[in-house]
Amino acid sequence: MQTAIKGYDTGKHAPGRREGSATEPYLAAHHQILAHAKAVSIYKSKYKEKQGGQIGLVVDCEWAEANSEKSEDKLAAARCLDFQLGWYLHPLYYGDYPQVMREKLGNRLPKFSEEDKELLRNTMDFVGLNHYTTRFIAHATDGPEEVFFYKDQEIERIAQWEGGEMIGEKAASEWLHVVPWGIRKVLNYIAQTYNNPTIYVTENGMDDEDDSSLTLHEVLDDKLRVSYYKGYLAAVAQAIKDGVDVRGYFAWSLLDNFEWAEGYTKRFGIVFVDYKNGLSRHPKSSAYWFSKFLKGDENKTGKEN
Repeated sequence: MQTAIKGYDTGKHAPGRREGSATEPYLAAHHQILAHAKAVSIYKSKYKEKQGGQIGLVVDCEWAEANSEKSEDKLAAARCLDFQLGWYLHPLYYGDYPQVMREKLGNRLPKFSEEDKELLRNTMDFVGLNHYTTRFIAHATDGPEEVFFYKDQEIERIAQWEGGEMIGEKAASEWLHVVPWGIRKVLNYIAQTYNNPTIYVTENGMDDEDDSSLTLHEVLDDKLRVSYYKGYLAAVAQAIKDGVDVRGYFAWSLLDNFEWAEGYTKRFGIVFVDYKNGLSRHPKSSAYWFSKFLKGDENKTGKEN
């Protein structure tokens, strides 16, 4: 999803297209979906019997929470999820895009031929989920969203509770707030909508600013990231107790790295990389917390974790 929107709508990522934003994101995604299906078809026919591997597709999704009890806001939140998850998963599970996308986009949304639909069948052994944050969603026919993708949905994405309090503590990126309960909801939504598939959380994490004014000790003491992982992992565990078939979890990321168009200005790593001193690496507090957590050291991580 991100490559289609940011490559062919906002123009923020390569190939930097904006001119065709009314149609190109949907065309790009269409060919991504077909390419996935074709790759699975080739693998199954030539290699699966020998290798016994599995193939899935990774989707990126914020949780969309209705901003109020109004039916129009609830429908807007449902549209948002269809445009995020359903855009890729509906064709692979049900053979076509969600009906609401057809209604909102009309001829701008490509069509699958019968041959395409046959190719799409049984091409998912698991769903990979990239999830970072949550937004409140309100219906808005003329909202403030600048991205055509969100205008098409007729929604407004909101990061505040009704009283003005932020939905969660803010990370470095303007779009990323710490909202652990959102991942439990999106995992349950996938399970309920797509017949409880096997799910791997393929990305989950938060970023800090690259701030050269901080001392190394200050940089490594990433208390908010520790809190983030505690909350989100607890929410994943709750989803598993709910019956969701989550088989794995991957933190994003092990190392600070080159972050899309933001370059080295955002740091997602649990290990600090010193870009100015030979790329030396220093584990942050979150790395030590993960080490203790994975060893099951309850005396040091807390029994509630």
